[in-house]
Amino acid sequence: MYQVEVLFFASLRDRAGTRHTTIELPDCAVVKDLKSNLRAAFPGLSEALGSTLVSINREFAFDDDPIPEGAEVALFPPVSGGSGQPAGYEPQARSESLDEYPTIFSITEDELDLNTLLAQITLPGTGAACVFTGMVRGLTTRGEPHETAYLEYEAYKPMAEEKMRQVADEIREQWPAVQGIAILQRIGRLDPMTPTVLIACTAAHRDTGVFEASRYGIDRLKEIVPVWKKEVGPGGESWVEGSYFPKPGE
Repeated sequence: MYQVEVLFFASLRDRAGTRHTTIELPDCAVVKDLKSNLRAAFPGLSEALGSTLVSINREFAFDDDPIPEGAEVALFPPVSGGSGQPAGYEPQARSESLDEYPTIFSITEDELDLNTLLAQITLPGTGAACVFTGMVRGLTTRGEPHETAYLEYEAYKPMAEEKMRQVADEIREQWPAVQGIAILQRIGRLDPMTPTVLIACTAAHRDTGVFEASRYGIDRLKEIVPVWKKEVGPGGESWVEGSYFPKPGE
């Protein structure tokens, strides 16, 4: 037998009533053994465990994956949002060394400064930049109309920043002509009309993939980067969760 510390995030933390716990596991335990023990220890988790994501040492894990002793284990719901990925793009040849291209990724409580970020990912050969910024909506009209007083964002920061780096690597693999990449997510309380996330890509020309790469970046962030938001409004508060379940290797 051995013990592992388990971290809970977002609605899983609310259901468990704690941010972390220590669980005893049998030798050679796998993820489904952990879930079984958690059901016994935290009955409030039972209903959610079927759709819960698990990470081991900041990588997504699945029911038959082993849990090594001393591992960092986290449980959380699918990340906030998520949509289909854009179509791929025909790669272009690079004209500069990969080492010369800046990559910025961060989970931050600071205000997002667009001009400063663009300056950091702009090179002498840059002629185009595509920037996507998500905002807090005060009024939602799609689906069931409702008002939002504010959003409360949280993240599993170490894993989130590692996954942001992965998203940047995927962008560079699919769109080699992209030069600079910035991926930033704000956390904490954010009021309506406040920027929450920023994806920016630069390139020599506008027709070399910056539009597609930026779209891919935000879609991918909302699939695999562990960030969640709690929506607070006149009708109460609730966690906003996505529906994408990562696959092995993601």
